Amino acid sequence: MRFDVLTLFPGIFAGYLQQSLLNKAIEAGKVGVHLWNFRDWTTDNHHSVDDKPYGGGPGMLIMCPPVFDCVEHVQAQGDAPGQLIMLTPAGRKLDQRLVEELSTHKRLVLLCGRYEGFDERIAEGLKPLEVSVGDFIANGGEVPAMLLIDTVIRLIPGVLGDETSHKYESFAQSGQLEYPQYTRPREYRGMKVPEVLLEGNHQAIAAWREQQSQERTVARRSPVELQSATTQAMRSASEILPLPN
Repeated sequence: MRFDVLTLFPGIFAGYLQQSLLNKAIEAGKVGVHLWNFRDWTTDNHHSVDDKPYGGGPGMLIMCPPVFDCVEHVQAQGDAPGQLIMLTPAGRKLDQRLVEELSTHKRLVLLCGRYEGFDERIAEGLKPLEVSVGDFIANGGEVPAMLLIDTVIRLIPGVLGDETSHKYESFAQSGQLEYPQYTRPREYRGMKVPEVLLEGNHQAIAAWREQQSQERTVARRSPVELQSATTQAMRSASEILPLPN
C-alpha cells in the first residue's frame, strides 16, 4: 500500500518512518511512504504558502495554488491516483469502521494542514475525504496523518502476526473496548491477577472477558459513543450472519 504525505514539514516524519512495525513493513515492501513539501510548488522568492484570510481574523491560511499544483503532480505519480484525504477537525471521525474502509485502497494521499487551515476552495475544488482524529485542535495534520497510517497498516496482510490480527479483528467487530489483560508476576505490590485467568477454563475466561469488555465500554464511553458501538456491532453481525427471511 502506498501513502503520499503532503506537508510543510516533511522532517517531522524522519524518526517515525524508521520505527517499529511501519519500518518493517516498508523494508518488506508491503508499505511505501512518500513525502512531499508544498513549498516545492511555490513561485515567489520567499516560497510563500500562506496568506491572511479575507474578512479578517487571526492566523494565516494555506493558499490554493501550491496545494493544487502539488496534489496534481503527486496524483500523476504511481500506477493510479490515490484516495485524497484532508486531515481536519471538521472531518469524518476516524474510527475502526473508517480504518477498514481506507485499508481497501491501494493508495492514500494525505493533506496535512498548518496555521489556521486550508483555503476552503481546496476542499471545494479537490474534493478530498475530510477526516478528523478527534474533537481537538493539533498544531498540524502531521501527527494525525501518522495516526491514520498506523491504524491502516495494521490491516494490511502480513504486517501483523496471525494471532494478533485475529484478536484485533474480533475487537473491531464487537465495537467494544478491550478487556483488561495481565502477565507475570501473578501478584505485584498487592495487585493480583484475577483467579479466572489462572484456572484454565477457556469458556469461563471468554465469558469473563466479554463481561469486562462490556463494563469497561459502559464506564468509559458516552451514551452517543455507546450507541455508535452498538450500531457497529449490529452492522458487523449482519455482514457475517445471514439475515432472517
